[in-house]
Amino acid sequence: MTSVIYPTTNLKQVEQLNIVRGQGVYVYDQQGRQYLEGLAGLWCASLGYGNEELIDAIGQQLKTLSYSHLFGGRTHQLVIDLAEQLSAMLPVEQGRVFFANSGSEANDSHIKMLRYYFNVTGETQKKKIIALDRSYHGVTLAAAALTGLPAMHTHFDVPVKELGILRAESPYYYRGARDGESESQFCQRLLSDLEQLIIAEGPETIAAFVAEPVGGASGVIVPPARYFPEVQNLLTRYDILLWSDEVICGFGRTGSDFGCNTMGFQPQLVTLAKQLSSAYLPISASIIPDFMYQAMVEPSSQVGIFGHGYTYTGHPAACAAALKTLEIYRRDKLFEHAAAMGEIMQSRLREFSQHPLVGEVRGKGLIAAVELVANKTSGAAFPDGSVGAFAKQACQDQGLLIRAVAGNSLAFCPPLIISEEQIDEMMGMLDAALANTLAHCQKAGLLEA
Repeated sequence: MTSVIYPTTNLKQVEQLNIVRGQGVYVYDQQGRQYLEGLAGLWCASLGYGNEELIDAIGQQLKTLSYSHLFGGRTHQLVIDLAEQLSAMLPVEQGRVFFANSGSEANDSHIKMLRYYFNVTGETQKKKIIALDRSYHGVTLAAAALTGLPAMHTHFDVPVKELGILRAESPYYYRGARDGESESQFCQRLLSDLEQLIIAEGPETIAAFVAEPVGGASGVIVPPARYFPEVQNLLTRYDILLWSDEVICGFGRTGSDFGCNTMGFQPQLVTLAKQLSSAYLPISASIIPDFMYQAMVEPSSQVGIFGHGYTYTGHPAACAAALKTLEIYRRDKLFEHAAAMGEIMQSRLREFSQHPLVGEVRGKGLIAAVELVANKTSGAAFPDGSVGAFAKQACQDQGLLIRAVAGNSLAFCPPLIISEEQIDEMMGMLDAALANTLAHCQKAGLLEA
């Protein structure tokens, strides 16, 4: 064992797969074995691996200006150009862009900027943030408080209450619906419960409601179609900001440019990362509306600085990577390609709906999940995540890299550049892996009668 502390890993099961190179939608281990990257790394490698055009842009920028910070009045043209492009792309009116290095940092930055804004506008009680249970928004201390997955809190003393984080029920119809409850009734109940939470806490104390348009690590949760539009109407009535965490959903992943457009709502705040640079270099962005920014200008002048920022905020090489990535998206019509491939992937995955282990297949665009269950008729869940872990390894044994998320949901999120033939290849591997997983469950007596 080496000296590395590994993230989001069972620390008794480290260093099991050593990836040494990648090309296109494939990566290769130290024995030279090929794997199809079915999760785009960690939902992020949208352009796949070894894109020479992107690599050249990064290399040229490193030769020209390898680093420059943004503190104390300094800037560079790349960060200005990137901010202008993002502001023009997003459905945030006159969006202002703050750059960081990860989705976690970007979400932390949003929390700080929300507090700053409401403090300087005199609404000092407006600090609470509503987040969904089963949600994922990062693992830095404040972002982890937004996250609603128990494993991300256990042993860490995450300050959920201290930061005023409230929980609303996840719009997860397959697991959350009550007996006989239609999708429409389920949605209405969640909206009613959300309104009651707002009233009980006091809308004057609630700053924002944050959610992923389609949940990622929570199990690829696709809300009912009317959920977000009606949430937006509710929040507008109570003067609460709507915050879309687009770290996974942004840039073509869900079948349109941004997940909020796929799901039919217009946020005031947006978080971006991952596919912003196709993961070639770390970069993220927090987008706020102009009215928030303008309210912070004079107070920052009185203090002398806006006291928030990172050494690598707007790193020139990362900005060059993001600008080139956006150029490739536009030029090669990759959002349209991803939408077309997404329809094919969703259709092929739905063919597994009749498999004895599969409870539900769900997704949007090129993100999906296949949920494994102990009883197909009742939908009874397995008692722990061991079956999902087995299936994930069975896929890896077939040459397909995916993740088991939120227990026993197998997540799919391939690079946007994937072809129909490669989707067929992925499905063949999944078919063999599910056959092996079913045999394992039958032998171990894990299925409920």
